Amino acid sequence: MAVPKRKTSKARRDKRRSHHALTATNWVEDAQTGEAVRPHHIDLKSGTYKGRQVLKARG
Repeated sequence: MAVPKRKTSKARRDKRRSHHALTATNWVEDAQTGEAVRPHHIDLKSGTYKGRQVLKARG
């Protein structure tokens, strides 16, 4: 079994983990409804994508 020769310092460990943070998702305002929607996703409520009707609107 491989065993490290030296203890990894806290600074070195934390430098490695500096890229592990989660990023917040970007929300944009829908031009027609004013609701917050994710970019590049179909709005399931209205059935639109990029201003075009793609699916049937719900209810």
